[in-house]
Amino acid sequence: MQLKGFHHLTAVTADAPRNHHFYTDVMGLRLVKKTVNQDDVRAYHLFYADGKGSPGTDITFFDWPVGPEKRGTHSIVRTGFRVKGEKALEFWAARLKENKVLSKDPVMRAGRLTLDFEDFEGQRLALVEDESSSSFHVWEKSPVPAEHQIHGLGPITLSVPRIENTDAILTEVMGMKKHSENDGLHAYRMAGEGPVAELHVKVEPLLPIAEQGAGSVHHVAFNIPMADYNAWAKRLGEFRVPNSGPPA
Repeated sequence: MQLKGFHHLTAVTADAPRNHHFYTDVMGLRLVKKTVNQDDVRAYHLFYADGKGSPGTDITFFDWPVGPEKRGTHSIVRTGFRVKGEKALEFWAARLKENKVLSKDPVMRAGRLTLDFEDFEGQRLALVEDESSSSFHVWEKSPVPAEHQIHGLGPITLSVPRIENTDAILTEVMGMKKHSENDGLHAYRMAGEGPVAELHVKVEPLLPIAEQGAGSVHHVAFNIPMADYNAWAKRLGEFRVPNSGPPA
């Protein structure tokens, strides 16, 4: 019973039209579905993914009329997207500059070439070189050429003030394996292939606690076989981790 990587990530926007423009026209993702937040039907819920909406490719947004996020620790602080090879990163560096997107020069992080950037609300994102053979589905109507399209999520980065409790949850409860630590960045791997199965944790004890708003991440979901659902609910219960429990 192991996590296979990320399933989806959900973030917050305060401007659905600009959000749609950025993630489809600039990032080249497909708007797979537009619905409403099931817990707050006054808000849109936008789903972007690859050509077929495959698990592990989906970033979604709740559209809430809120102010900007107050950045800090105890939060998800960067969402990675996979692209294939160094040439794809060169393409994206030029594309982001052309579209006046705030970005940095590529750097090596946890063994992969990584290009950090932000959307118009300060949502912290990254493009990461994907060495895996995990499949994705081209979106034929994307403004981005097929060879440079985003393959999906990963890695995703958390910020915590200290590592001990988080390390215990990730390794003892969730079954991840720690594979590197460098300059306060701890990298953990799940059972899947490549960066879609990698979680990064930054230790930042001097930061205030983050406050959610536009540009923040609401939650991340992990990918498991449906046959393992009840077993995971039982495992979380045994560790006294709050959860929604098995289906009624």
